[in-house]
Amino acid sequence: MIYELHIGTFTPTGTLDSAIERLDHLVGLGVDFVEILPVNGVNGTHNWGYDGVDWFTVTDKYGGPRAYQRFVDACHARGLAIVQDVVYNHLGPSGNYLPRFGPYLTDKHASTWGTGVNLDDAGSSEVRSFILDNVLLWLDSYHVDALRLDAVHALVDDSPVHLLEEMAIRAARLSAAAGLPKTLIAESDKNDTSLVTPREAASHGGSAFGIDGQWSDDFHHSVHVALTGEVSGYYADFAHLDALAKVLTRGFFHDGTWSSFRERYHGRPIDTARMPGWRLVVANQNHDQIGNRAVGDRLAASLDDGQLAIAAALTLTAPFTPMLFMGEEWAASTPWQFFTSHPEPELGEATATGRIAEFAKMGWDPAVVPDPQDPETFTRSKLDWSEVTEGRHAVLLDAYRRLIALRRSEPELLDPALSSVTVSHSEEERWLVLTRGTLRVAVNFADAARSLDVSSAEVLFASDPSVTAGASLELPPHSVAVVR
Repeated sequence: MIYELHIGTFTPTGTLDSAIERLDHLVGLGVDFVEILPVNGVNGTHNWGYDGVDWFTVTDKYGGPRAYQRFVDACHARGLAIVQDVVYNHLGPSGNYLPRFGPYLTDKHASTWGTGVNLDDAGSSEVRSFILDNVLLWLDSYHVDALRLDAVHALVDDSPVHLLEEMAIRAARLSAAAGLPKTLIAESDKNDTSLVTPREAASHGGSAFGIDGQWSDDFHHSVHVALTGEVSGYYADFAHLDALAKVLTRGFFHDGTWSSFRERYHGRPIDTARMPGWRLVVANQNHDQIGNRAVGDRLAASLDDGQLAIAAALTLTAPFTPMLFMGEEWAASTPWQFFTSHPEPELGEATATGRIAEFAKMGWDPAVVPDPQDPETFTRSKLDWSEVTEGRHAVLLDAYRRLIALRRSEPELLDPALSSVTVSHSEEERWLVLTRGTLRVAVNFADAARSLDVSSAEVLFASDPSVTAGASLELPPHSVAVVR
């Protein structure tokens, strides 16, 4: 299980040393990997991390490289592994002097962020070496266990061997030398499992990059829509429970299907007989899916406790690698908004204007979008740790702990075989049953109670104490149960 956090907003002081003080909370929760958003140097006082301009630095705002070493050592001492989020697809717009030193950027490939990183144009050999050396910096010198590779679909590379495959080769060599697994996880918008197909398993003429895992946003979208009913923008294709059922059994919803948001066919099918589900990292909330909403609102801002427990149960009992976003486990009331501190006023204004334009297709009210440059936008996004033991926060934290403990104790919940997963559901009555071996995860999305034809000998988890089992399973509104 992965726990994603942003150092600057994880604690009030927002440093690596202060984050160490909260690691025991993650151990008690049952976390395996701590994934931290990019820590590279940025021009300004605070940032999400994706505008870094020197990949070899650790920003002094978090404590610098010595503090980073202390953080890694503190995690390892507690049995926690580290995933470092890294960005090689672009450089930040403020303070980027790297192109003055060589052909690091090229007009050959443009992306959302402008001029592309030079992976296959004149002078690209040294640029690739620069990136590969940085991979080894984190995995070897800093003893990091895994890298999360940001938006790899923007790494356009027509070289004979793609940069991602070279990264996988280097990581495999280092794993062998160190006697420890060094893992690569990709964020990709392509819904294409060639990314995570082992290199030696590539079919004749096909591609296989050998990355260990990749994110599946389709899981988030299908869970989000099932619980919120929100169907604007890219949520539209996930309007029915059929979408969630497909994702739970096949990993992707868009696997060569029509994407109304993209206005084209999207994705490739997964061979469920060959690809283990653990290669897909899934979440019901993450930094992108919260922070890129108009007001940075979490699910806790609009859903009740039962619905939040459903989101947790689906994430933690599905046949994938689950990831939580900081504060999710206690239904944090603080938003996580998009914040910047560009020193250039014109850049700050352009960033704010650009975000409002992005939201037009989602139908969100531009008047409520906070100014990314306002320091209060950053301050509002800091977690409030005083909430953890109070009211609904304590109730949800207990539910997460019980679900994670159940996941660890039941081998059937760790079975990665997608071909063995089945789902039954009713769109009209708004219920769904996920089958994992002898276990059933029964969900009632409806506002009314449901009696499901699921006989059970034992209730292993229930989000509501009024759940009853026997010849049938009686579920109150907005509830979930795991039964044997």
